Amino acid sequence: MVIMITIGIDIAKENHYACVLDNRSGEVLVEPFEFKNNKEGFNQLLSAVNPYKDYLIGFEDTGHYGDNLLFFLLDNEFKVGLINPITIEMKRKSKLKTAKNDKLDTLLIAQALIHKDEYRLVTMKTYHLRELKKLTRHHHDLKEDLNVYKNRLQKSIDLVFPEFNSLFGSKYGVTYMRLLERFRSANTISKTDIRTLRRALEPVGNGRSVSFSAEELKELASNSIGEKSSSSEFQVKHLIGSIQMMEEQIVEVDAKIKELSDQLNSPITSIPGIGTFSGMSILSEYGDISKFDSPAKLISFAGVAPYVFESGQFEAARTTITKKGNPYLRKTLYQIALPVIRFNPVFYEYYTLKRNQGKSHRCALGHVVRKLLRVVYHLVSNDILFDETKLI
Repeated sequence: MVIMITIGIDIAKENHYACVLDNRSGEVLVEPFEFKNNKEGFNQLLSAVNPYKDYLIGFEDTGHYGDNLLFFLLDNEFKVGLINPITIEMKRKSKLKTAKNDKLDTLLIAQALIHKDEYRLVTMKTYHLRELKKLTRHHHDLKEDLNVYKNRLQKSIDLVFPEFNSLFGSKYGVTYMRLLERFRSANTISKTDIRTLRRALEPVGNGRSVSFSAEELKELASNSIGEKSSSSEFQVKHLIGSIQMMEEQIVEVDAKIKELSDQLNSPITSIPGIGTFSGMSILSEYGDISKFDSPAKLISFAGVAPYVFESGQFEAARTTITKKGNPYLRKTLYQIALPVIRFNPVFYEYYTLKRNQGKSHRCALGHVVRKLLRVVYHLVSNDILFDETKLI
């Protein structure tokens, strides 16, 4: 079905441009006009399009400057289409226009809305997926920042109490962080009263007791080669505070992700080994599954398609992955590959099969990741839950 009236909007940070086009006659019903990226500007847009019925509004799917307008339009139940920026760029070049022109672009966008294959219709669910993507990527970024700060903390510990880690089987537990937060260095611990150290080592709530005594802690600190540096102790204090703050933020973000997950109710999380965050990260990165007409297209989008180097008479004996796709999606897929193998007999058998065929561990993981995407594609496309008996 051809849309008779289309409204093209060129998005910018502070001011947008829009026009109204009658696609039956090619007549520009409303010449390109400017409106602000605020409530007043949005109402100006409504006034301009109000005389018309049964129209489609569209703009390029790029950046974040159009997100507020998108929510406003969807919340007011307008029909909205998003266009790949490459489509408009090609139309601009076909008209021998290489420089971007906001007013001309509104017409190009309105014309692109004539044909359904040049845009994708979006809904409020689409908007929620965009919001979900912001949260899952924020989680990824917080995790990366957290690792940076933990590495910096370890460097500081190496200076003020290099023997400290030998007391613990694992780092960053409650007692581990509490001791660092309170005492910060071997020098401080060596000068602290033994009764104070005993109280500091007492379990909190249902926490487990440590495997060493206050006396052992004090003796280790007294014989430490750690430097006596107030600046390094100051760094430990601030790094501990930053780490705790980021961990609290991750908990907050994950709670919001869980809230959106409950609303979306995706079958992805029915796959054993995939938790809420991982499932929602996968879902938000690929967005609308109907964009992909086959599992192979989804695999390519993720950047995990196998790649074989060939040149003349030479063909590589081993393959790698393209890594040209979505980095967030690819990262999540490889992070969950081992849990999926561990908790899912079907994927465990598939991984074992590839290893028995002589594949390396990483190559076998790549096969598992691609199989996982094929399963995800099938589940989401058909809106069904995972059933391992149907994969054997």
